[in-house]
Amino acid sequence: MRKFNIRKVLDGLTAVSSAASASSSAQQQQAGNRETEIQETLQSEHFQLCKTVRHGFPYQPSALAFDPVQKILAIGTQTGALRLFGRPGVECYCQHDSGAAVIQLQFLINEGALVSALADDTLHLWNLRQKRPAILHSLKFNRERITFCHLPFQSKWLYVGTERGNIHIVNVESFTLSGYVIMWNKAIELSSKSHPGPIVHISDNPMDEGKLLIGFESGTVVLWDLKSKKADYRYTHDEAIHSVAWHHEGKQFICSHSDGTLTIWNVKSPTKPFQTITPHGKQLKDGKKPEPCKPILKVEYKTTRAGEPFIILSGGLSYDTVGRRPCLTVMHGKSTAVLEMDYSIVDFLTLCETPYPNDFQEPYAVVVLLEKDLVLIDLAQNGYPIFENPYPLTIHESPVTCCEYFADCPVDLIPALYSVGARQKRQGYSKKEWPISGGNWGLITQSYPEIIITGHADGSIKFWDASAITLQVLYKLKTAKVFEKSRNKDDRPNTDIVDEDPYAIQIISWCPESRMLCIAGVSAHVIIYRFSKQEVTTEVIPMLEVRLLYEINDIESPDGEQVPPLPTPGTGSNPQSIVPQSHPSTSSSSSDGLRDNVPCLKVKNSPLKQSPGYQIELVIQLVWVSGEPPQQITSLAVNSAYGLVVFGNCNGIAMVDYLQKTVLLNLGTIELYGSNDPYRREPRSPRKSRQPSGAGLCDINEGTTVPEDRCKSPTSDVKDNSFSRSRSSSVTSIDKESREAISALHFCETFTRKNDTSPSPCLWVGTTLGTVLVIVLNLPPGGEQRLLQPVIVSPSGTILRLKGAILRMAFLDTTGSLVPPAHEPWREHNVPEDKDEKDKSKKRRPVSVSPSSSQEISENQYAVICSEKQAKVISLPSQNCLYKQNITETSFVLRGDIVSLSNSICLACFCANGHIMTFSLPSLRPLLDVYYLPLTNMRIARTFCFTNNGQALYLVSPTEIQRLTYSQETCENLQEMLGELFTPVETPEAPNRGFFKGLFGGGAQSLDREELFGESASGKASRSLAQHIPGPGGIEGVKGAASGVVGELARARLALDERGQKLGELEEKTAAMLYSADSFSKHAHEMMLKYKDKKWYQF
Repeated sequence: MRKFNIRKVLDGLTAVSSAASASSSAQQQQAGNRETEIQETLQSEHFQLCKTVRHGFPYQPSALAFDPVQKILAIGTQTGALRLFGRPGVECYCQHDSGAAVIQLQFLINEGALVSALADDTLHLWNLRQKRPAILHSLKFNRERITFCHLPFQSKWLYVGTERGNIHIVNVESFTLSGYVIMWNKAIELSSKSHPGPIVHISDNPMDEGKLLIGFESGTVVLWDLKSKKADYRYTHDEAIHSVAWHHEGKQFICSHSDGTLTIWNVKSPTKPFQTITPHGKQLKDGKKPEPCKPILKVEYKTTRAGEPFIILSGGLSYDTVGRRPCLTVMHGKSTAVLEMDYSIVDFLTLCETPYPNDFQEPYAVVVLLEKDLVLIDLAQNGYPIFENPYPLTIHESPVTCCEYFADCPVDLIPALYSVGARQKRQGYSKKEWPISGGNWGLITQSYPEIIITGHADGSIKFWDASAITLQVLYKLKTAKVFEKSRNKDDRPNTDIVDEDPYAIQIISWCPESRMLCIAGVSAHVIIYRFSKQEVTTEVIPMLEVRLLYEINDIESPDGEQVPPLPTPGTGSNPQSIVPQSHPSTSSSSSDGLRDNVPCLKVKNSPLKQSPGYQIELVIQLVWVSGEPPQQITSLAVNSAYGLVVFGNCNGIAMVDYLQKTVLLNLGTIELYGSNDPYRREPRSPRKSRQPSGAGLCDINEGTTVPEDRCKSPTSDVKDNSFSRSRSSSVTSIDKESREAISALHFCETFTRKNDTSPSPCLWVGTTLGTVLVIVLNLPPGGEQRLLQPVIVSPSGTILRLKGAILRMAFLDTTGSLVPPAHEPWREHNVPEDKDEKDKSKKRRPVSVSPSSSQEISENQYAVICSEKQAKVISLPSQNCLYKQNITETSFVLRGDIVSLSNSICLACFCANGHIMTFSLPSLRPLLDVYYLPLTNMRIARTFCFTNNGQALYLVSPTEIQRLTYSQETCENLQEMLGELFTPVETPEAPNRGFFKGLFGGGAQSLDREELFGESASGKASRSLAQHIPGPGGIEGVKGAASGVVGELARARLALDERGQKLGELEEKTAAMLYSADSFSKHAHEMMLKYKDKKWYQF
């Protein structure tokens, strides 16, 4: 391991920072004479970083629980996460610090608390009566592994079964162990010679709390009498047990087994099952046993007053159903319904009208937790339809490949997207309301609209309403439907450059004001969409094919200011001459049989019906060139005011006029420099000596370009076979890495050259070598002239340099306000304009929101450029660097965004070393630097984005979006915005025993568990067995709950808690002892007198 001299490192850092600040201040001083001082309002106290909410399906779920009174659902995961769901819009995410898998969850029904059992043999008690639930207590088992837990309704004693087959009992008030233990060797027959296996089930008889049913994995079930401490009955079966369930009358129970059978037992007949059922077994003739099936992993037995009971089970399919999807089986009387699921079943629960186990259960729905989905089945309707899921759990329907976040959008956008998305909804859902309806919404303190756009591997794009920390899908666009789909693998075109997901979205460029959308896909394709509320049928899909080359063209531009040669036809003044055919008759191979001039995907040649929403304006595809596949697109920008789209990759840049459907610019990256190229490069020439390693194909040395270096014809044939088919060999990795790719594109209206007196439309281009180049756009007048006259594109000769690849560019006016790119306001395109509208559109100028564009001042704009390593603010038109900030020396910036916050703007950066930083503008003062999240995988790098008003997000797992804020104001308001999980609800009345049952001793038998399990009766548990850990969410954590809906009541309870805390401190002399059983039993007794059955951990 390398040793670092820490002093030298620190000295180096100090030297770097002092040098940077010295140079920065020197530049500021020098520029200060000429620049008008901009008053910056953002200070470091405006910034604070915190997670807000997590949306999406819980990744790798492992456990499920439901509170039937509070109507709250809990899901635990394999990474120790806990997700709680109430009514739509009420969600909560918590995390166990250990990260161990959650194996079981148990609600303290209607108590506002939850017990979680983890794979590291810990139990945790969560307080759900605060907006951010916290752990009150933990208990770590040292000698035994936890396998199953059971908490009877309205009991404070939790039964914990272990791998050794023993049962321990935990007091959930104090989270301490009782001395009462049920040992496995006492429970089973003394004559039995083998261990019965781990505990797989514990439950008390619904009619007699004193009888405990214990299921051992091997197939033995024991009915244990808690008072006499002995087994009443033992039921043995040959097959291993997976689960057990009671009939509510307590006279029968049902077991599910590993051979796909169910056995129903009468409690008082332990010798053999009353009935054996094989739900999916083929009944053989001659009375033989049916063939064995797959294990039935879980069974539930639910009764109804009016009809037959429901038996609901997962698994148990016959072995010959290969390829059959996982199923949930609902047996009701003589009917058996087999409900196929899209993913494997993790767990399921039947939702019932009553929380009391000794009453008719009246099941009304089944919650099925799948590996990647949550399904609710309506048991009350014929055909068992599913409920429409209102939670945003479909983020991962197809894997997310990129995302963008827009805060403070135009207010009419969300209703417009919602109205076109509403038509896409599926039919056939249950007519009933979503049954998980607990909790209350928080207060909405943020009123601005927020939209998240996700791009997916199947080519779909989803628009989400993300306003006020909620998430709801608005509209889904399928970009793949424009292409011909191959029916099977053999049928696939041999022009594919990716083996899977050829339609995957890589980049999204969206203009919220004009609603223009542009996407770049993995097969080097770009699609431009317009938004329309009208349905249209497009007879011929407009398309263009572009040859984007890395070789140097034969033509030399003598002057950087002149219009570059355009290899693709289409610059004629007559637009009719260049309207492309739907499928140009391009040759599919060059003279020596190599693939040439063919795109990777085939556009449909049949008419395309386009529903209201986003409709195709133009499809652009890069084509194969002499056996080389097109390189993937690395940057993309669309501008509705100019009618232009531009994109680039490691070969070069192409600009398309999407109104005239023509290619305006098609240049290799090197050609963009003209004669100003700062690098000496040798163009790749496969015809000459091609080195197999790829070295020397694109040497980057400081120096000037020699004319001879730039002389390759674009039609060079590649004779070498290694350049064919596979994507990895199409460009050797060294060559690919060293090529200068286009990494950032920005349309704007600014000063293009040093001697400009007024701003004009232009395109700023950033490359991976840190160069910024400016291209001038000469646009024809608006109206009909815009469609008749060509757009003239010419390099300006302006070149700026930064360290590291360029990520983002933006422009400020003289007051330091952001100058957004010009845009056209949205209007319905598919409705013919009347005369007045036409006149208006002729006069309509693109909207550019720069307040200073009309001022003729010598220094009146600032360019903000952020690269992977540094940021610069450059004065325009003088091109003086006013401010420079080296963001990171040892790492690199993954995402940089120029965003507005508190009526000002700043630069926000996320570095690969996990730091989130913000800088003031224009002076680039550091305002925030927080270590937040190390770059553990490419998913985070691909999806992290900042937006206005201090919001940011990234994909924290393949199925979940994590939102965070860097705004101090949002952090302060977050508590109010979060929903309440717990709401005070009366517990339903217990079922009536009836006159005769009371008279003759029938009905439910109660048990004084305190008498049995309390310390006075059972003694103390072994100290080495489990260790008690007080949780961080004690009385301090509960204070947050005091500002909710039940504010006054909570404050009164809090006062009691604090008084109890002081009493505890006096008695025990230490805060930790607050959690001990004695002080809390006294505390709980005081609370009980004042609030009836309410327990201390509710407050």
